[in-house]
Amino acid sequence: MPAVQLLLLLLLACLVWGVGARTAQFRKANDRSGRCQYTFSVASPNESSCLEQGQAMSAIQDLQRDSREQRAALESTKARLSSLEALLHRLTLGQAAMPWDTQEGLQRELELAYSHLVRDKSALEEEKRRLEAENGDLARRLESSSEEVASLRRGLCPQFRSTSEDVPPGSKEVSKWNLENVDFQELKSELTEIPASRILKESPSGQPRSEEGGTGCGELIWVGEPVTLRTAETLTGKYGVWMRDPQAAYPYTQETTWRIDTVGTDIRQVFEYDLISQFLQGYPSKVHVLPRPLESTGAVVYQGSLYFQGAESRTVIRYELHTETLKAEKEIPGAGYHGQFPYSWGGYTDIDLAVDETGLWVIYSTEAAKGAIVLSKLNPENLELEQTWETNIRKQSVANAFVICSTLYTISSYSLPDATVNFAYDTSTGSSKALMVPFKNRYKYSSMIDYNPLEKKLFAWDNFNMVTYDIRLSQV
Repeated sequence: MPAVQLLLLLLLACLVWGVGARTAQFRKANDRSGRCQYTFSVASPNESSCLEQGQAMSAIQDLQRDSREQRAALESTKARLSSLEALLHRLTLGQAAMPWDTQEGLQRELELAYSHLVRDKSALEEEKRRLEAENGDLARRLESSSEEVASLRRGLCPQFRSTSEDVPPGSKEVSKWNLENVDFQELKSELTEIPASRILKESPSGQPRSEEGGTGCGELIWVGEPVTLRTAETLTGKYGVWMRDPQAAYPYTQETTWRIDTVGTDIRQVFEYDLISQFLQGYPSKVHVLPRPLESTGAVVYQGSLYFQGAESRTVIRYELHTETLKAEKEIPGAGYHGQFPYSWGGYTDIDLAVDETGLWVIYSTEAAKGAIVLSKLNPENLELEQTWETNIRKQSVANAFVICSTLYTISSYSLPDATVNFAYDTSTGSSKALMVPFKNRYKYSSMIDYNPLEKKLFAWDNFNMVTYDIRLSQV
C-alpha cells in the first residue's frame, strides 16, 4: 500500500510539475528478496529536498481542504447566478406583460385620480365653509325669531284685561280669575260671534282652502312630515322621479302615476300605474320605452305628456304618453348640461322641469348668469320660452327647487335630516328673500322634489323612497 501511495504521489507530481521537470528516470531491478521492482524518479523543479512522510500527508490534506472550499465557493456562486438569472427572467416577463406605454398610462391614471381627489377636497372644504356660514345665519335668525315670538306673546297674552275695551263688541264681559284668592272660584264664559272673514280657513289636513273662484295661492309657510308611499326594489332606484298629472287627459286619470329609476347611462323606461294601489304594490300596468334617453330627475307629466331633458344635451323633449310619440323638442339657449350647473347633490341635475298652478317651467343656469338660477316659463305645446327671470340664487348652493304659484322655492340640503326651504323668488316682483321653513330629509338623500298643484303636495324621491309632503300656504 505505501508503494501505491508513493506511485500516486509521483504521478501527481508529474502532472503538476511535469512541464518544469528537467529529468526523469525509470529503472527495473530485483530487490534484496529477489522480487522485481520498478522505480520511477523525477527531479522536483522547486523543492531542494524531499518532505518527510508526515509533511507530505499534511500537504495533501491542505490541498484537499482547499479544493473543498473552492468547490463550496463555486457552488455558492452558481446558486447566486441562478437566482440572478431567475430574477432577470421575471423582470423580462414583467416588462413583456406590461409595455412601457401601459406603465405610462397607469402613471397618468394615478395622476388623474390624485387631481380628482384634490378637487374633491377643495369642493368639500368649500361646502364646509358654506355650511358654517349657513349655520351662523341660522343661529342669528333663530335668535331674532325667538325675540319676535316673545314680543308677540307679551302682546297677545296679558295676565288680565282691565278695561271693557278689551271685550269684543256684542259680547258680555266674562268673569275674571282673582289671582290673589286661592278659594274656589266659579268662572263663566260667553260665546261671541266673529265674522268668518276673520278666521283662517283651513281644511282638516292643514291645507289652505281656496276662496270661491280663487286659486288657493299664497306663500309657502309650512311643510309637513314626509309620508313614505313606496320603496324602490333595485339599486337603479337609488334616485329617480315619480309624478302624477295635475291636468290629466284621457285616457289617464288623477290616479295614474308614472315612475322612472334614473341610475344608469341609458335611461329609457317609464313605468305607468293606472291605480294608486298598483303603484303602492309595485305592479305597473305598462312600461314605456322612450325613443330618446333622458337625463337625471327633472322630468314632469303635464296635460298627458312627459317632459324631460335629453341625455347629454340642453334639449327639452315632449313625449305624448297616449300615442307614444315625440311631439316637440327645444334647446334651452345657453343652458348648462351634464354637470355644468347641477344642484348640490350632483346627478347631472342641470335642467329641472316644474309644474304649478300657472303652467310649465324650466329651472336651469347659464354661463351668462354665472351659475345663478334662471327660471323660464314654457309653452307646453311647442316648448317655446315665453318669459325668463334671472335670480340671484346660486344653483349649486341649493339641493333642489320647485315652483308654487309662480314663486320659485329652494331646499337648503339634500342630506341633512333637518333642512329648510331657504329661498323664495317671486316672479311677479322679480325679488327674492330668505326663508326658514323646516323641511325633513328622512332618508338623507333627496334627489327629486316637485310640486303637484292639484293635490297641493310635494312629491319627492329620498334614497330609494317615494314620499309626499303636505304643505300650507298663507292667504293672499
